[in-house]
Amino acid sequence: MIRVVIADDQELVRTGFRLILDLEADMAVVGEASDGAACLDVVARTDPDVVLMDVRMPVLDGIEATRRITAAGRAIRVLVLTTFDLDEYVFGALQAGAAGFLLKDAPRVQLTSAIRQAVAGDALLAPSVTRRLIERFVRTDAPRPAAHDPIAALSAREREVLGLVAQGLTNAEIARRLFVADATVKTHIARMLAKLGARDRIQAIVLAYESGFIRPGG
Repeated sequence: MIRVVIADDQELVRTGFRLILDLEADMAVVGEASDGAACLDVVARTDPDVVLMDVRMPVLDGIEATRRITAAGRAIRVLVLTTFDLDEYVFGALQAGAAGFLLKDAPRVQLTSAIRQAVAGDALLAPSVTRRLIERFVRTDAPRPAAHDPIAALSAREREVLGLVAQGLTNAEIARRLFVADATVKTHIARMLAKLGARDRIQAIVLAYESGFIRPGG
């Protein structure tokens, strides 16, 4: 059973999410919070697998609440949900350690799928967010050279997997593309993340663009 906490300052939004998740046989809402500070208390009491985190909340905003949850080192995945897809929120959430970023008008199936993917160790970004992520790197200057290039430590297969991860493919999709088992893909990704020193897939994607290994349109 996937244990979920819902944090949003609007009661109707929390109720709507709860109704959706209550229909899923493998999910249970174990707590709700109307602000970021209350969310931290609920998380401490319930130890959920996933937190659905609003961005704009009183007392403590969702970005800072996400940062505190991930900084604690607990195996809790935070999915940020908002009506805003502005860059400041997107990158603030990702930098804070969010496992995914979805808009509140996402279809029900996308929400439940994102929760399952987060628990499985995948990361999910809304398509519009992915476009903004890429557009940001289009606008930046040439990649900054690093004293140590972690990409160089990757094997040919790990580089191939990184490229597919950067395209937003799930483990299952990568497995079909490479004609290998899902378990093999998980092994490649685990080794890739370790060599890159990346916390998760999102950090690996950002590193791939920043290093110039992946270029928009390439």
